Amino acid sequence: MERAQKSPTTEHPPPGRHRRRRTTALTAVAALGLAAGTLAAFSGGQSAQAAANTAAGAALSSNWYASAPYLMPEDNSPPDAGAVMDATGQKAFQLAFILDGGSCSPAWGGTSSIDTDTTMPAVISQIRAKGGDVSASFGGYGGTKLGQTCGTPEATAAGYQKVITKYGLHAIDFDLEEPEYENSAAIHNEIGAAKILQADNPGLYVSITTAGTNAGTGWFGQQMLNEAKSQGFTPDNYSIMPFDGGFNGAAAQTAALTQFNSILQTTFGWDAATAYAHEGVSMMNGRTDAAEYFTQADFQTVLDYATSHGMARYTFWSVNRDRQCTPVVDPGLSGSCSSVTQNAWDFTRYTVKFAGATPVTTPPTTAPPTTASPGVCTAPPWNSATAYTAGAKVSYSGHGYTAKWWTQNEVPSASGPYGPWTDDGPC
Repeated sequence: MERAQKSPTTEHPPPGRHRRRRTTALTAVAALGLAAGTLAAFSGGQSAQAAANTAAGAALSSNWYASAPYLMPEDNSPPDAGAVMDATGQKAFQLAFILDGGSCSPAWGGTSSIDTDTTMPAVISQIRAKGGDVSASFGGYGGTKLGQTCGTPEATAAGYQKVITKYGLHAIDFDLEEPEYENSAAIHNEIGAAKILQADNPGLYVSITTAGTNAGTGWFGQQMLNEAKSQGFTPDNYSIMPFDGGFNGAAAQTAALTQFNSILQTTFGWDAATAYAHEGVSMMNGRTDAAEYFTQADFQTVLDYATSHGMARYTFWSVNRDRQCTPVVDPGLSGSCSSVTQNAWDFTRYTVKFAGATPVTTPPTTAPPTTASPGVCTAPPWNSATAYTAGAKVSYSGHGYTAKWWTQNEVPSASGPYGPWTDDGPC
């Protein structure tokens, strides 16, 4: 689902859903702004394992796990999870991604073993201290998954069980994409592991996430559903990712969700209502890898569809991207901003709504930095339709400009020293 981001070793060519920017654990913890007391819990002779077990809190209601947006605390300029909670009211996050670290051993991003990683326990402790919780996502786009290397469903489940035990998890997500969902043996192991974990951990919330197409899902998605049927496995939801496949706005996404509902009915013999009660959606905010754009209005439309149809899950990739890029001009695909105009955490507030809560809308307690107001410009405002000759004066964004030669539809502030405009400075 998140496409621009998944694997440290096999990166998705564009930097979108799973793009990884490796940071040291220390840097990531510092970026998260954890209090010294929290960090102390992981030093002074107390192991990360003991601290994680101590921090394990009570399970949240399932609607919070169903609304948990994806968060990468070790990559893509991680935001402070606690600050996001305070600003939005969100209580749960989907931590990404667990991959194979070698020899069927779970590791964050395939490189940071859960046995030695200190970043994730600190983040989990911070979230739980504020009354929230986390789910761990297994897989993602690219990278080597446990199902590809562990050999059997039982061995795959044993690897994932280490993650559940390590962090005291109440929820998990299987993000089945490239390349393992094209491998029938790997999918057999992943679905088999999900079934085993569901049985061995009563009350565990399990979601299955896979690629979406305009037809609902593709051949490999159907193969995964058939495998689940053959094993008699039913998760809390099957979610599709309706982006990166020729989607154009929310109408295309809701059409795909309707199609996927029909696929669930046909595959499992469910009626429409039962299928929707096992159906979820995982979106991508702002610009996608395929240069599709999804705005706040698109998220609202899909939210209305999901709630009116009784869908089981509504989430997105990712909290790291839920902020406006700087400068505001669309820089292209980014793993740490959305490439659309927005306020910080706008898209996370939609998942809060799906959970049944009222998003926080109060302004931050710390006032943003102020800048001096520009003076009053006396020159006429620049107009893209006007042809200007040498010596013409205009104003634009608080500055005065003088034309060097004839020009039309060339933005003064973007022309640079070799362009047609001279920047005369602030008005």
